[in-house]
Amino acid sequence: MGEVTHHPVMRKRRGVGSAFLGLFVGLILGFLILSYRLIVFNQQQQVAIWTSMPGLRPSPKTSPRNMPWLKDDERINSSTSNLVFVGVMTAQKYLDTRAKAVYETWGKELPGKIVFFSSESSTVPENCPDLPLVPLPRVDDTYPPQKKSFMMLQYMWSNFGDRFEWFLRADDDVYVRTDRLETLLRSVDSRRAMYIGQAGRGNSEEFGLLSLEYDENFCMGGPGVVLSRETLRRIVPHIKYCLRHLYTTHEDVELGRCVKKYAGIPCTWSYEMQSILYHNSSGAQAFTGNLKKKEVHRAITLHPVKSPPHMYRLHNYMRGLRIQDLQQERIRLHRDIYTMAQELGVSLESLKNYEIAEEVRLFPVDPNSEDYPGDTDILGVPASLRSYKPAMSDEVIPWDFLLKLEYSLTDSNPRRRIHSDIKEGLEDITREVMASINSYSRQRGRVVEERSALYGYRRVNSYGADTILDLLLVYRKYRGRKVTLPVRRHVYLHQHFIGLEMRETVNGVEVQPRQESNDKSIQNFLHRGFLNLNFNSQEEDPVQSKVINFILPLSGRYEVFQRFLQNYEDICLASGEKTSMLVVLYQHKSENTFNKTIDLIEQLKYKYRSATIQVLPVSGDFSRARALDLGASNMRADDLMLFIDVDIVFTGSALNRIRLNTLSGRRMYFPIVFSQYDPKVVYGDARKQDKFTINEISGHWRQYGFGIVSLYKRDYRTVGGLDLSIQGWGKEDVEFFEKAVKSDLDVFRAADRHLVHVYHEIECSRELSNLQFSMCMGSKADTYAGVETLANVIYSNPNILHFAKERRQRRMNPAG
Repeated sequence: MGEVTHHPVMRKRRGVGSAFLGLFVGLILGFLILSYRLIVFNQQQQVAIWTSMPGLRPSPKTSPRNMPWLKDDERINSSTSNLVFVGVMTAQKYLDTRAKAVYETWGKELPGKIVFFSSESSTVPENCPDLPLVPLPRVDDTYPPQKKSFMMLQYMWSNFGDRFEWFLRADDDVYVRTDRLETLLRSVDSRRAMYIGQAGRGNSEEFGLLSLEYDENFCMGGPGVVLSRETLRRIVPHIKYCLRHLYTTHEDVELGRCVKKYAGIPCTWSYEMQSILYHNSSGAQAFTGNLKKKEVHRAITLHPVKSPPHMYRLHNYMRGLRIQDLQQERIRLHRDIYTMAQELGVSLESLKNYEIAEEVRLFPVDPNSEDYPGDTDILGVPASLRSYKPAMSDEVIPWDFLLKLEYSLTDSNPRRRIHSDIKEGLEDITREVMASINSYSRQRGRVVEERSALYGYRRVNSYGADTILDLLLVYRKYRGRKVTLPVRRHVYLHQHFIGLEMRETVNGVEVQPRQESNDKSIQNFLHRGFLNLNFNSQEEDPVQSKVINFILPLSGRYEVFQRFLQNYEDICLASGEKTSMLVVLYQHKSENTFNKTIDLIEQLKYKYRSATIQVLPVSGDFSRARALDLGASNMRADDLMLFIDVDIVFTGSALNRIRLNTLSGRRMYFPIVFSQYDPKVVYGDARKQDKFTINEISGHWRQYGFGIVSLYKRDYRTVGGLDLSIQGWGKEDVEFFEKAVKSDLDVFRAADRHLVHVYHEIECSRELSNLQFSMCMGSKADTYAGVETLANVIYSNPNILHFAKERRQRRMNPAG
């Protein structure tokens, strides 16, 4: 082996290199150690308040879940999403109910973030896995929640103090109108110490017992408490002291005491806060009834909402009000465009494709698009009682007069009660008018209250509804010289119609607009056409594919059945409608047409070989209820059934509405049929009546007739079916309708001009029960003619009136 020698120069170079290397490594290690110590120091600073207070050290078993995500550079005023941070106090037993309802309603629409604070052992509920939850260490769900409240504020400041302008302390049974909350908070200087809420000093039993000084108060916790960032900054370092010096069991009282002591401000002394942050004293019944109240409409927060379903209901109502505001804003913008077009001499017809600059259209979407905001020539018409200008005297629309009753020239009954929809509309008008009058009154020390509506006028034209009201008001001045005066004011209001909006639903599910595909590649052709053997490019309509199963009870009446069968052939068989028919046939007592009826059906079946038409012979006395029940027994559970009478004529439009309005497991459809008057009385022998002529002379709507109904068999059984004990004419349909109304299914009623009951003479047998006979005679009287026709008959034949007077006198004075 060779000997290893070391050159002195190499030893010198190696020593210098090692020194530089060691220095470099040492600097790197020192920098890493220093960084580590800084990180640990910052973490210790963040939890200093926890470690400095006995019993408040964080537990390793609990940690925040689903905390709101914020960018590192998000600070105050840097984003529209960090205006307010909401801390909701709740408990483990309410996380899957109340907390979930809050998070899924107004919690989703905040101009900021929301977090729920609960006890140390709380976990995120399974039915709301994304609920942002902070289990506070060493905090339980016992009442009163002083510790939970103060620790929540501490957490909010430590983790989000430099990210938000405002902080809202809320309960899990309060509803917040987030748009109005944002409007309020943006109108106040958040750099000042602010403590906003509904001020209180305790109720009559507690007054003087809450250890409050003469200048101290507190913000009631239920309707919500808003603190500015500056207020939170001042009180958080003293939370330890405030928790150790509690004088009462009321958490909101102790928070108010702490804010007064260390922030130097009381709760806002403002009368308006009672309506802005509204507390309903009805307890669990609060906000469970009618929501159309001035207290609900003008509030920012509503408390308490104890039931989660009522929280969702309240949220839907508020979203409806928001939709109304947006619709009103759209009309206002259309009116601005309409006015500017008039000033600039631009024709309204050209506005749809008008360009306000080169390649910049006034309406960026196509006029045929679903996003098109509407036609300005209709929606932009200025609000006025003279918006509608009749061109002829026949086009003049008369006013309806409103007093305790409604008087109208357009109705056959000129004096009638005010219908519920009109009454509700008048209440809405009055409420909005009074809110507008009083919007600035309280600042001036006065208020105007509604006493009653003396009278009014109302009409509806092609642009909207016009209303004139004479209101009796009470003017009250409560600042300075107090005055109370009764005053009368007239209200002139034009309510404009909004644009037409439509949506398509199939079985209650909204159908999205179909997108035309531009993919004409060979692969797409093979995949859709060849491989799937789909040689018909048009998809089957899910509505038209529903098969309607007609169930027709029949006893005699051969000629009428001939007409019905001809109608069925023209509308259903000849046009390829998806229908079937089951005739439940009884022997008639006097009319020997049983075999002829069967032969007639067989002839139609022979003509249309693919048609499904069946006859179910039944023995015994005729019973419509039993016949329909037997027909339903021959159907499958998912079959769509139509109970129909032989006197009905119909069109394809009626069948389409039956398919649309009948939903399995959800809705039954009871169409309101138009019933013809006796053509001999109405027209005489000189004119033949058209079956589908709909007016007050030719017939009337059978609002209290429920015999025609479409439903699914499973729903028929769910409701309980028809009462089979009812024999003869009538009553079975009324009984069944009452069952349907009391069930969990929806009952839908609407007038259908393409379902007509053709006139026929009614024979009321004395064998019927008293109730059935009375109903039968009432129906018979209704079939003669309308009020106007009968009045003309009496006017032209004075002997009728003379006979009626004599008969009345004989009844009143039998001895004479």
